[in-house]
Formats: sequence, structure tokens, C-alpha cells
Amino acid sequence: MGDRYPLTWELDSLYPHPETDDFRAIVNRLKDELIRLAALSEELPAVNSSAEAISAWRQFLTQHAEAHAESTAVNAFVGCHAAADAASKTFQRYEGELSALSPLQSQIATNIEFAFQAADDDTFAAFVGGNPSLQENAYFLNLCRRSAKLRLPREQELLAAELDVDGLHAWGRLYDRLSGELRIQIQERGEIIERSPGQVQFDMPQRAIRENNFYAADKAWSGIADSCAEAINHIAGSRLSKYRRLGIDHLTAPLNQNRMTRETLDTMWSTVTLRKTCVVDYLRKKAELIGVDRLSWFDLQAPLPSTGGPADAGLSYDEACDLTIDAFSGFSPEFGDFAKMAIDQRWIEVEDRAGKRQGGFCTDLPTRRQSRIFMTFTRSSDSMSTLAHELGHAYHTWVLRDQPVFLRDYPMNLAETASTFAEAVLGENRLAASSSRQEKLQILDEMLSDAVSFLMNIHARFIFEHHFHQERTTGEVSAARLGELMQAAQQEAYLDALAEDGWNPNFWISKLHFYITEWPFYNFPYTFGYLLSLGTYSLAKDATDFPGQFRSFLVGTGCQDSEAAVESSFGYDLREPEFWNRSLDIVELRVQQFLELAK
Repeated sequence: MGDRYPLTWELDSLYPHPETDDFRAIVNRLKDELIRLAALSEELPAVNSSAEAISAWRQFLTQHAEAHAESTAVNAFVGCHAAADAASKTFQRYEGELSALSPLQSQIATNIEFAFQAADDDTFAAFVGGNPSLQENAYFLNLCRRSAKLRLPREQELLAAELDVDGLHAWGRLYDRLSGELRIQIQERGEIIERSPGQVQFDMPQRAIRENNFYAADKAWSGIADSCAEAINHIAGSRLSKYRRLGIDHLTAPLNQNRMTRETLDTMWSTVTLRKTCVVDYLRKKAELIGVDRLSWFDLQAPLPSTGGPADAGLSYDEACDLTIDAFSGFSPEFGDFAKMAIDQRWIEVEDRAGKRQGGFCTDLPTRRQSRIFMTFTRSSDSMSTLAHELGHAYHTWVLRDQPVFLRDYPMNLAETASTFAEAVLGENRLAASSSRQEKLQILDEMLSDAVSFLMNIHARFIFEHHFHQERTTGEVSAARLGELMQAAQQEAYLDALAEDGWNPNFWISKLHFYITEWPFYNFPYTFGYLLSLGTYSLAKDATDFPGQFRSFLVGTGCQDSEAAVESSFGYDLREPEFWNRSLDIVELRVQQFLELAK
């Protein structure tokens, strides 16, 4: 435990422990209910405005919503246990068992989508208008109609869902096990110490240690390169086989999942490409400040020598919590109260210990109206930003807790808005409160490190995935070729700003986002959310009740397309560059402030 705030989360109040018979009974009941609903979905009447059809569909969708909420919560609960204890075979077995229920859920979703696909616009309007609960869920049902266009014929779709358990999703689970069990051997004070990937830091001031950690981690990841190449190839190959039969490209499905248009995506990336040259000025100045000609990959998170850096500062978890709560409260008392509640009630796991999975996440337990946050706190301001980021996710879920179950789900690009907005609130609050030139410089450095991540690192991931999927259509891509594609993508996205030998070609191995099987092209929504959060934050000073306006926007993320949610709340068309340029103006201003202070 921390001095005031707990370091570990509380899970026992959610469900019985996975090793108990009581939890086994819960999973069995969930499985039985999904089997029942899957069978019932086969017998649903055609969508029309008759009283019989409306009654049958209303009852079914009510039961489906309850089962969906319970399945989400149970999966989240098991995922929490598995993340906190990556080596546990019990938790791994439950992850596999719950994953094996996905064909039932796919069967239900497929039958719903095909039923609504068959209804024309007039029939659909008459149907949803015939009952208040159906009208309330009209947006969700319309999404079902759209998603049906990305479905194979019914029997093929059901077979594909079954095969995915031991195919697509199995490769993702394999990567989770490989990365969860990976240990990195690092020399510290003459001894070899084993660390989990999430425990290896690159934000310390000593360049030799950063470099040593980078190459130690690179060596460990290289040891599983061939296995990861198998996984990423088969994950992409499974998707591409389906896309080929549907006659779509590899971006159609992720754009549909994010409820956005190709035009918006292209506008975002083209605007970023035109405007991010200012970030190169920041990278060059940072290289000068830390005493090198050009930065290498392991320097990107390095603190500035004039500040001592986050590692030297030894930021405690209690301090990080207090700063985050204060920042949120200054923006919105509701937001601050929520953060305090989540921290006090042990929704968060931050303890720095071996055996945890890498990374951080926020997961929703809708039946309990709670969330849980997983991360490893490393006594740095970067970890504090991660805390704010994940609390932003949790707040988003909290705001939606009273919405109908199917209108609590929102696309990932809008999900990342609340989280990166929370980081912006924290960062700007720290910057405004600081009277020290060196501290301001450090805060701006952290902000601009985020800009590098979202405008360059994420862009590199997108370029890599785009080219990888193009090559994968003609056959499997070797581990060596994956490294070449990754380095080329980094050089393009970073405008060749790093040292000649300073790239990270094995990044495709260590970045777990490439292996998430539920969401293709997982990465670009981060840039979308980052820029959307900057742009909306810039609107706050001119609004009379911006916290209320932002809260309404978050509610809208569950019941509107991305472009519509932004335009109805803030008045901007994301298919045009104006809003994206407004966001990038903030980045450019921060670069100018950094360069001025660094003189």
C-alpha cells in the first residue's frame, strides 16, 4: 500500500475468485444463456411493424443486452486477474474458455445484422418507431444494418467465427503468453537482474543506462521474433482472407468500427504530415540539450539534463494522485470527485512488481457500474500521465453508465479523446502552476514527447501496418522483412530525424497493439483522439459551460458517428483540415515555447 493511496486494485467485490466453484458456476450460467440466446436468434421473426415482430424483438434485445453486459464484465474480471498474474495457468484457461464463447456472440450478432440488413429504410423506420425501447436503440440497430454489409454469407460467417477461436484469436493469445512470460536480463551494479518488459525504463537521465536497457530488451524480444512473425502473419492473413471474399480493402473494417469515413482519416494524416515538421525542431533542440548530434530511439523518453528528470525526482504515487485529482477538479468538480473515488475505492492496480503483463488499460464492468485500471507506476511523470489517461477512459464509461447498454459502447477513436483530454488537463494545469523555467521546460518536454508519440510513433505504426498488409496479400512476410518495413515506416513518420543507427526495427515484436485480434489497425485512433482532445481543449476558454458541453459530447460518442458527434457538440467538420489545424497550432505553440525556454 502507498502512504495514503492503495497500489493494488480490489477485485473480490466484483465476482468470486476464478479458482472457486462459485465463479465456475457464473461462467457456466453465462455459457448456457449465450447458447439459449444464440438458438433464439435463429427463430426471430422478420423485421417489420407487426405487433408480434416488435414484441419478439423487444424481448430478445432486452435479454441480449443483459447477457452482453454480463459477458463484458466477466471477461474484464478474468482479464484483470490474468494481467496481474501473467503466469497463472488458471487465468489463461479462463481466457481461452471465454474466448471460445465468441462464436455464440458472433452468431447472435450475425443473425441480428442479417435480419436488419433485409429491412429497407421505410420498414426499419416503422419498426423502431413501434416501441419506445426500440426507438431508444435505433442508432445501435442502424449500426447493425451497416455492419451486415461487412459480413460473409450467414453460414460462412458462423463457420469463420468458430474457426477464429483456434485461428485468429489463438494467435493473439499466443502473443500474450509469449510477451507475458518474457524476461529481460539487465545488468545492474554488477548483477544480472530479470525484469518484465513493463518494468524496463527508458526515462532515466543516464544515457548509458537507457542504451543498455534498450539493447537488453531488444535482445530479449529478438529471441521470440520468429514466433511473433508467425502470429502477426496469421492474424493479418485471417483478416485478409475474409476481406478478399467481401471485396474490401484492409481499412474498410477498421473505419467502420471507428464509425468514421476514409475522407476524415485521409484529411487527418495529410494535415499531420504537412504540419509536423515543427516537431523535428523540438527533436533537434532536445538532442542538443542532452549532448548528442541526433536522438536515438532510446533517447525519446529521456529527461532533460537541466531538470534532473522524472527518475531523479522520484515522484511518489501519492503525489501523482494528488496532482491528477487537483487538475481534474480545476476543470470539472465532477471529474475530480470521480478520480478521487476511483483511486480511494481501489479501482486501480499500479504496483511495480514482476509477473505482471506489460502496458496499461482501463476495462469496463457494466453490470457493476465500475471500471478497473491496470498499469505499472514507475515513480515518473510519464506514469502520472498514464494514470490520468486511464482515468479519462474510466470517466468516459462513468458518464455513460445510465445509457442503454448498447449505447454505452463507443468507437476507439472517440474513446481515446477522453483519455488524451485528461492528459491535456493535467499537463496544462502543471504548466500554469509552475513558476520555474526548468520545470516549465520539463513539462513542455513531456507534452512534446506525447506529440512525438501521436504524430510520429503512431503514424509509423499506421504506415507499417498499411505496407505490411499490402505485402501480406502475396504471402507470408519474414521476420527480417517485417523489421525492414518497420524501420522504413519510422524513417518516414519521423521525417528521418533520428540518428542513422538510432531506429528500432524490432518494434513490431514488442508493440502488443499489433496483436490485438478484436480491433484491426488498432493504432490510428490514438492520433485521432489526441488531436481531437487538443482541439476541443482549445475551445474551453471561449465556452460558458465547457465541462457540461464536453460531458454531452462523451454521451454522444455512444449514439452518433464520429463526425456527427464532433459537429453537433463543437461545430467542426472533421473531413476538412480546419479542426486538425487548430489542434496542430497548439503543438506548434508548445514547440515555440520550448525553443524559447531552451535558449
